[in-house]
Amino acid sequence: MIRDEDSIERVSEEIAEKYRNYVNPGIANILKFSGFDVPEDWAEGCYIYDVSGRKFLDCVGGYGAFSLGHRHPKVVEAVKAQLDKEALKSHFFMSIELAEACEAMANVLPGDINYSFLCNSGTEAVEGALKAARIHTGRTEYVGAINGFHGKSYGSLSVSGREVYKEKFKPLLPVAKHVPFGDADAVAEAVTDQTAAVILEVVQGEAGVNIAPDGFFPKVREICTANGAMLILDEVRTGFGRTGKMFASEHYGIKPDIVTMAKALGGGVMPVGAFAANAEIWDSLFGSNPYLHSTTFGGNPLACAAVIAAIKTTIEEGLVERSARLGAKLLDGLKSVQAQYPNIVKDVRGKGLLAGIEFDHEDFAALMIAGCGRKDVLVAYSLNNPKVIRVEPPLIIEESELDRAVAAISESVAETSEMLAGIG
Repeated sequence: MIRDEDSIERVSEEIAEKYRNYVNPGIANILKFSGFDVPEDWAEGCYIYDVSGRKFLDCVGGYGAFSLGHRHPKVVEAVKAQLDKEALKSHFFMSIELAEACEAMANVLPGDINYSFLCNSGTEAVEGALKAARIHTGRTEYVGAINGFHGKSYGSLSVSGREVYKEKFKPLLPVAKHVPFGDADAVAEAVTDQTAAVILEVVQGEAGVNIAPDGFFPKVREICTANGAMLILDEVRTGFGRTGKMFASEHYGIKPDIVTMAKALGGGVMPVGAFAANAEIWDSLFGSNPYLHSTTFGGNPLACAAVIAAIKTTIEEGLVERSARLGAKLLDGLKSVQAQYPNIVKDVRGKGLLAGIEFDHEDFAALMIAGCGRKDVLVAYSLNNPKVIRVEPPLIIEESELDRAVAAISESVAETSEMLAGIG
């Protein structure tokens, strides 16, 4: 921690210059413009501290990665203990940690899904899921949703639904159709006898926390079953309690063929992704050649220790139920803000501790993020819908901290309203 203002400014500028020279100049400029140019130093629980010692309530939550908060002691302890034994696997012997991590996942995964492939990120998980669907069905087409987000590697980007991130990298996968999220009739029209899979986020995150109508997912499940297509549900953001259920698909009473996971799976300590399916699909992918899909670092002992501890902690601490209870409180608070400022706040929506606040203009959202930052509260930007800010705090957040976050949002909306009135 640095106390001297001149030293803080010097360190901030040194790191910004290194970003410009070695990392990403655009990111450096954006963070400086937004007022987040003092580097972060350490984090614990629901808080991030910058090098000056300034303390921020983290309601970005690593875009879903910090469901257990930063450095949850149970996960840290498990990973440290594993580090004293073995960090990366040799790939020559069977791994106790991998077997037990996949067993822990099978115990909470929906339906008859009991096989998992551990990788390092959400986009890797999606790539594996797309391959599994293709080899199992022998088909080449995919159907995704407009404004859906599944990652930025080639296959993941192909089935994602915002052109600004795709245009400069075309051609991508040759046959990937996109339909409006929540429109089952459009899905039915898009699916053919060549459709390998329909891939959907259960809640569209980067599109601005879009919630599907109640009957949508059951109808999509029927469409996929009737046409022999796989249903891939992307639970990278929503898995492991975020929406008030262990998996968001449970809200709709449906079972996917393949599910993708990441973010909270690593307990906020290790980067972990995974895709999972049942024995029949697994046999298609690995039955003839167990090395048809593989990874060097995925499923390493440190990651597996984090997975086991994260799942165990989520269950033991009742965080799924906590997310449902506090999520209702969060939505009520944000809807009160909307009722007070209907000229600025267009909509509030969410499930569990994943909420979206939509403004009439994307500039309002940018002002809100900066305004909350000045109040030492961090909220998230939405890549595919800049009009929406997201609130997705750790599931361990206290009610008083949630109240503080809502208050900061309310005050920032009030400031924006006053500024607009002054301009008018």
